[in-house]
Amino acid sequence: MPSLGADMEVGKVAKWLVGPGDVVRRGDVVAVVETEKSTIEVEIFEAGVIEELLVPEGDEVPVGTALARVGASGGTAARAPAPEPAPEPATKRRRSAVGAPAAASTRMIRSGGLVVSPVLRHLAERLGVDVHALDGSGAGGMITRADVESAGARLRQVSHAPMNAGRRAPVLGARPSPPPVRRAHPSLTGVRSSPLARRVADELNIEIDDVQGTGPGGAIVVSDVRRAAQGKLPEAAPSLGQSGEEEVPKEPGPDAAISGTVAGDARQVAMRRAIGALMARSKREIPHYYLSTDIDMSRAVAWLEQANVERPVTARLVVPALLIKATALAVATVPEMNGFMTGDTFEPSADVHVGVAVSLRTGGVIAPAIHHVDRLSVDELMVALRDLVNRARGGMLRSSEMSDPTITVTNLGDLGVDSVFGVIYPPQVALVGFGRVAERAWAADGMVGVRSCATATLSADHRVSDGHRGGRFLGTIDRLLQHPEEL
Repeated sequence: MPSLGADMEVGKVAKWLVGPGDVVRRGDVVAVVETEKSTIEVEIFEAGVIEELLVPEGDEVPVGTALARVGASGGTAARAPAPEPAPEPATKRRRSAVGAPAAASTRMIRSGGLVVSPVLRHLAERLGVDVHALDGSGAGGMITRADVESAGARLRQVSHAPMNAGRRAPVLGARPSPPPVRRAHPSLTGVRSSPLARRVADELNIEIDDVQGTGPGGAIVVSDVRRAAQGKLPEAAPSLGQSGEEEVPKEPGPDAAISGTVAGDARQVAMRRAIGALMARSKREIPHYYLSTDIDMSRAVAWLEQANVERPVTARLVVPALLIKATALAVATVPEMNGFMTGDTFEPSADVHVGVAVSLRTGGVIAPAIHHVDRLSVDELMVALRDLVNRARGGMLRSSEMSDPTITVTNLGDLGVDSVFGVIYPPQVALVGFGRVAERAWAADGMVGVRSCATATLSADHRVSDGHRGGRFLGTIDRLLQHPEEL
């Protein structure tokens, strides 16, 4: 069980995406884990063959508990039957726990010898698609998600089409859907939803796939689930609060003060407690110091306006992308801001993985990482930022995004906040905050004028750096933002 943040002590295995005998490669998503804050897709960092699953689905175990046993890929031949004669590739079959053959779990693609990933394999099982009958449209004939989803759509069309008497519909490269099983994680079905929405859907016996999402990118949020349940519940429809959010009457309890409009919701209470415990630990153990500076953003704003003139709305750049990129480049000048404290020792990081604080629509905040920000162009960073925020709010983050941020950036400017003095996320040693970009009186070259300005703040660990180094770090961010075209 990976540590997906300093505040995580336990995690629950919500879904296994692999089974004994499956071939896995570095970077494959092998399991879905639920934490108090989010639902995370867990990646594997070693190639090989899954020998044994040690923790069943639904079990909650402490961080560090072994979840599965992985053998060397060289042992595959001993576990799989001999390949069929050419030209057809070998299809490996795994055996169930009682020794009976299970359905084929991997497929060697005819071109390039590629293996169908566990995620696509389980998506195919969910949709009732036989991957052996598909022709891949990817590179080298590789089967892609689009191939599986397209076959599933054709299968649904055939299953709903009228048939002549005495005739059966063609299978179109798919097998009949298996009996209903436990509801799959949304990353397998293509339906994006928040962890709270899925839990409420389970409680109300609502099929999450049938709910119309109104969140970012069509993601399903808890209000969508409750709205879908109104026609099924015998009780009166829930009332609307002043904010327009649905309120469900609950008995007041000791947690009502900290859980707001979701008083009594166990998951929200647990999240707030986890955040509170982490921040209390940070303030207790880390000797914070704070610095701030005002930055003239006029050149950056003008450059953005010019860069966005001919861009479609979906491809336009925003100020936070420049702020994140400038922060990532500034650590090259002051490396003491980028790394981790292990015990009493600071370990600087050669990589710059910027954690981005994201507020969840169901309450709480998480700070997953965008990897290697210093190597990304501003356009690439913008794409990564949009994707990260959407997946964070849809509960579809990966374990590597939660476990390895080396420095965190928070930006509350869109809320009209002038400055934010954040609390460091341990074991990191620095957090950079940015307020809104607003017009202010600005003196330059003996003249006073109106400029677009923003306040940048730094919360840093005094065990690693001091005000001199912190001031140099903020000054570097300022200088970088004066030349946005070079970011």
